[in-house]
Amino acid sequence: MESPLEILDFDSQDSNGKENQPVEEKTGLFLKQWESQVRPYIEMIDYLRRIGIEKDLALPSIAVVGDQSSGKSSVLEALSGVALPRGSGIVTRCPLELKLRKLNDGSKWTAIISYQDVQETFTDPSQVEGYVRRAQNVLAGDGVGICDELISLEIKSPDVCDLTLIDLPGITRVPVKGQPEDIGDQIRRLILKFIEKRETINLVVVPCNVDIATTEALRMAQGVDPNGTRTLAILTKPDLVDKGAEADILQVMQGKVVPLKKGYIMVRCRGQSDINENISLAEATRQETEFFRSHNHFSYLLEEQKATTRYLATRLTKELVEHIRASLPSLTEQIQIRLSAVRLELRSYGQGPPLEPEKMGAYLSKKILEFSDQITELCRNGASGEGNIYSLLRPVFKQWECQLRDSKALFRDDVREMTENYEAHRGRELITFSDYCVYEALIQKHVNKLTLPAIETLKTIRGIVQNEFRAQCELCFLNFPHLKFMIINQIDDIQSQQEAKVEKRIMEYISMEKLVFTQDPIFTQKMVDFRFVEQMQEYESVCLDTGENATSPNNCAVFDTRKLTPEKFIIYYEIVYQRLADFIPMLILLFILKEAVVMLRAESMGLPNGADVVKLLSEDSESGRKRSELHQRMERLRMAQERITINL
Repeated sequence: MESPLEILDFDSQDSNGKENQPVEEKTGLFLKQWESQVRPYIEMIDYLRRIGIEKDLALPSIAVVGDQSSGKSSVLEALSGVALPRGSGIVTRCPLELKLRKLNDGSKWTAIISYQDVQETFTDPSQVEGYVRRAQNVLAGDGVGICDELISLEIKSPDVCDLTLIDLPGITRVPVKGQPEDIGDQIRRLILKFIEKRETINLVVVPCNVDIATTEALRMAQGVDPNGTRTLAILTKPDLVDKGAEADILQVMQGKVVPLKKGYIMVRCRGQSDINENISLAEATRQETEFFRSHNHFSYLLEEQKATTRYLATRLTKELVEHIRASLPSLTEQIQIRLSAVRLELRSYGQGPPLEPEKMGAYLSKKILEFSDQITELCRNGASGEGNIYSLLRPVFKQWECQLRDSKALFRDDVREMTENYEAHRGRELITFSDYCVYEALIQKHVNKLTLPAIETLKTIRGIVQNEFRAQCELCFLNFPHLKFMIINQIDDIQSQQEAKVEKRIMEYISMEKLVFTQDPIFTQKMVDFRFVEQMQEYESVCLDTGENATSPNNCAVFDTRKLTPEKFIIYYEIVYQRLADFIPMLILLFILKEAVVMLRAESMGLPNGADVVKLLSEDSESGRKRSELHQRMERLRMAQERITINL
């Protein structure tokens, strides 16, 4: 198919019927100058679409709209030079972005089709229809349903013009078998999404053999563009006009029926009968020119450049480029407004990780250092998000002290009970003597009973500290699930290690307490503190009975030092109480809190070494996703701003 831009020289005869010779400035230098003016704008819009700027603002485009069987597919075929899906019913089931790019470097015909995550390249024009149908089936399903996801078909050929069109599904009124009852409404909503944008030129395809005023496509275009400032109509099938109705068609062409500022162009494209007879697109284009040249009523349309697909191609390219050029100031302003809004919104989501991988390592180290400082401060002064960690630990240690105090009271009762029932415990010793081992065993028994509450105190404290560490981790790495998971694993591992250490030392210490030992000065001081001497003097001041009463209980009480034994052991148990009351909490604090902080700090600071930094800093929270989205949006807008500046 010849290049549509060559319409400047397509007519081989002048008005007097003489042969025209090709004019070099039209077919050569002029054509190159025209293409050099057009290409930058087309490529700019392609670039903006490629970076996804349409997520933020509408781009200048041409949307092709028509009722079913209006000849819309035939027009697109004539412009693109390839056969697109055609037939009865809904043929275009997804919006099709048709990007035509003229090759001037001698390269051969190439096409690229893209949809969802699929991108395929092929070099056979006859495969276009198959690729498009397959894409529609993937997006809209097998059958007759529609989908609003876009299919992009880029055709690079020496025989096309630089032009981008968006082909939309044909408007239908009555659903066919397999279609939902509201298929007509679905199609209208889809079409409106495109044609209501003021950046869109609406290309309305209307057959000549119907009443133009009643066509749904034109009615929809008028609804979104009542002044007709961005609507261009194409009249198709002029060969089907009834004889005598040509004057009515010319009234339409002159804008006297439905005024459109961009006007009308008439085309005669290849019909189904032509396809059945294997008439090529190139031959159909030649026949189209001959049809208008020889037509009694429509021939003058050639002179006014209002007929043939060649004129249509150039007109559309010109309209699109002028539309793009006119939209640039508005696009620039919209980008500036959106950039300011994005920057403002981005501030509300805080500082996130850098987008450049080379800067992520330093950011990761900074975040981990902040966490390390937080847990170090938590250990030093107890400050946490919920108050003070020591206010949580103190009640647990208080409970431990209460258990010790209860144990002390029980021990006192057991010693006195043992003394009062000494005969049951007495060994070979003489009366008034006491077996030290019996009382020692009693101390060991009571100390051993403290093992379980000591371990329970350890586990409770471990849970509190672990939860506080986790809470700090949540605060510091709220938006980084992978990093948070790694640090929480470190916290759990370290706490498990430290708990095992403390449990071993508690068992060792309990075993040490079973030795029943203290330094003499300590024990002596305790006896002074507990007025043991005064109690002893009370016993010594008792008068002895004589005579027959020499063996009275009074005399035994004077000589029986066992009466003082319970008090001495109770005094010793006070020492045990004080040692355990302080030692167990100190031991737990040292290993579960103080040493755990040092270990966690060291392990977390070593985490960036050899780690997948990009993965660790990948965000998963809503705010993180929003921040990432805003960063991407800002980058798109910045790139669009730079590219538009080049074309201003």
